[in-house]
Amino acid sequence: MKEIPAVNLMPSNAAYPLDGHTIRVACSNCNLRELCMPLGLSPEEQARIDDMVVNRRKIKRGAALFRNGEAFHSLFAIRTGFFKTCVTAEDKRDQVTGFHMAGEIIGLDGIVNDRHTCDAVALEDAEVCVMPFHRISEFSREINALQHHVHRIMSREIVREHGVMLLLGSMRAEERLAAFLLNLAQRLHARGFSPSELVLRMTREEIGSYLGLTLETVSRTFSKFAEDGMVEVRQRHVRILDMDALTRIVNQQACNY
Repeated sequence: MKEIPAVNLMPSNAAYPLDGHTIRVACSNCNLRELCMPLGLSPEEQARIDDMVVNRRKIKRGAALFRNGEAFHSLFAIRTGFFKTCVTAEDKRDQVTGFHMAGEIIGLDGIVNDRHTCDAVALEDAEVCVMPFHRISEFSREINALQHHVHRIMSREIVREHGVMLLLGSMRAEERLAAFLLNLAQRLHARGFSPSELVLRMTREEIGSYLGLTLETVSRTFSKFAEDGMVEVRQRHVRILDMDALTRIVNQQACNY
């Protein structure tokens, strides 16, 4: 299978159950453990990691995992489903700050001031593993691989935010949407899904909010990509027909510097 070029221009807690569904879980039995947990752990260390995850929670589509201003207690590993993070702008509209899928960690925003600074809303029925932050801190002192993994997750978030700033500050609409689709395909491919067949869990309006584009511009750009033979679009189903062409659009922006 053809390798997808790397694109770096994108990427509440157990005390407040939203639906009452909690399930005990072991990371060692999870097929996503290589995405959200460190590799190469000894059996003893793996047992400690299993103790760090207190339970799973099921979140219904449209429900919030945590809200802006809520006390921070835990990080969450997404086991199934899709989330958006967003903040409310001065005009009361939601500004989308990120999209997050299975195998990714959310909740890092609460570490700085012990309160969450955004909402995390499920875009479809989802399930998360709850990891109390005090346990993460405790176990990180004992397991070097876990400490390094947590640092990598934080660093990846910083890189993602820098990428979004570049995306919004200097790219045209076509470059923004091309980078978004390539990044989404790359992340899904890492989870064993097709790198060219995408089901968008977010709406066109939510994509526009994230990319700093109007709904009309997003729709018009999708139509142009389809007319140029780069993608095939059927409602929320997107098939990438020409990965190289999308990559060239993004690389044109880099060549302008």
